[in-house]
Amino acid sequence: MFRRPYLLLAAILAGVLVIGLLAVGAFPPSVSPAPVDRVLPNDRFQTR
Repeated sequence: MFRRPYLLLAAILAGVLVIGLLAVGAFPPSVSPAPVDRVLPNDRFQTR
């Protein structure tokens, strides 16, 4: 039917990839809030 079926498949795959990237860009996933754990240096808790 087609002379170059691999080229057609590559074009379809590229189109799906572009549509997926546009969908993620238009509707980004929500960021879940997470507490920030900071590591304190041990020398703050030593006696002078």
